[in-house]
Amino acid sequence: MSNRKYFGTDGVRGLVGQYPISPEFVMKLGYAAGKELAAQGTKKVLIGKDTRISGYMLESALEAGFSAAGIDIGLLGPMPTPGIAYLTKTFRAEAGIVISASHNPFYDNGIKFFSQDGEKLPDDVELAIEAQLDEPMGCVESAHLGKATRIADAAGRYIEFCKSNFPSQLSLQGIKMVVDCANGATYHIAPNVFRELGATVIELATSPNGTNINDGCGATSMDMISKAVVEHEADLGVALDGDGDRLMMVDHTGHVIDGDEAVYIIACNDLKSGNLSGGVVGTLMSNMGLELALADLDIPFARSNVGDRYVMEMLREKGWNLGAENSGHIINLNHTSTGDGIIAALNVLTAVCQNNKTLFELRQGMTMLPQVLVNVRFNGDCDPLSAENVKAEVEKVNAVLTGRGRVLLRKSGTEPLIRVMVEGSDKDEVTRLANQIAEQVKQVK
Repeated sequence: MSNRKYFGTDGVRGLVGQYPISPEFVMKLGYAAGKELAAQGTKKVLIGKDTRISGYMLESALEAGFSAAGIDIGLLGPMPTPGIAYLTKTFRAEAGIVISASHNPFYDNGIKFFSQDGEKLPDDVELAIEAQLDEPMGCVESAHLGKATRIADAAGRYIEFCKSNFPSQLSLQGIKMVVDCANGATYHIAPNVFRELGATVIELATSPNGTNINDGCGATSMDMISKAVVEHEADLGVALDGDGDRLMMVDHTGHVIDGDEAVYIIACNDLKSGNLSGGVVGTLMSNMGLELALADLDIPFARSNVGDRYVMEMLREKGWNLGAENSGHIINLNHTSTGDGIIAALNVLTAVCQNNKTLFELRQGMTMLPQVLVNVRFNGDCDPLSAENVKAEVEKVNAVLTGRGRVLLRKSGTEPLIRVMVEGSDKDEVTRLANQIAEQVKQVK
């Protein structure tokens, strides 16, 4: 991604009102994308958004840009990111655009694109859009301007799609669940999906006001739902993030189940039912406990770089269908073309129903190893990762942990930090070893 000027790993993102998330730039982005997509035969795009107050402004700017490029626009309103990917396919639109900054606070926002297959745009298309952005903005003749229409039944269509991914012979009748929608794009969708499948649903964070998205709620802030599950004596909890592509769960004891434990449960059930193709893709940050638990079942495991984009790339490369990040992005290509929090929750609930076991019971086959992360600030002019003293210390720690732990050093993508992660069976030991490596990083000048 180093040759990108505007697009990051997840589209264009930033602080609202500041470049590039300004009305002027976003209108030009719509025009540039429209021109490039039109050259490939595109006639229609869909635009959806989460519940941030800035979504109205950015939606209007994108609409103007696409219209100026001669592209028709279908406006979906508030809609989860995976729902936009799905509707892009069902409406035979050539592209879908998401206005969202996912799990970030309300004052951030972003723009990302899906292809007509419901997948993220290929690199060459994003690069062509970037090249077009450097050209002056124009406008087609009035007779050829794009038209915008609102799609009124978008939420209902997506709700039915989600329900179709739960086995028709099963029911959630008798299951009491807490659903936290992060005051985000799933607020009018997720509770209805689970209720219509038979569950008793207690709603949390389903009253968005434009500024409360991800504010102390949702998949990035689990205290509220953990307490609610215990207080309401619920069977489990489902927490989604602001744009609905991330899932975290809670069992009846209030224990938080992250993407690693959730994908383990799904993999076990898919293996049992014959639906697991190959193995499971995790990331460099996936807990080693997942790797060991899958190995006990003879399920292959591979690690990609951090980011659902890279999980998807490795799934395609290996011909597998199941992958996840520990942060809750779970991709199951048996059901969807992208990470989908609601679908992932339904996959876990399928395992609950088919095995007649609680979430607490299903997670017992996997033991999470203690993971210690130490952030070390460094002088931006040096490279601690290539320093001999650091490499020697990492080699020494790896020798100590052989077969029962691992070390990972990563540079932060946003600030001069080295993230030192050490994982193993003994928390005191991994804490000591992480600090040993951190001390060596600090010595690099």
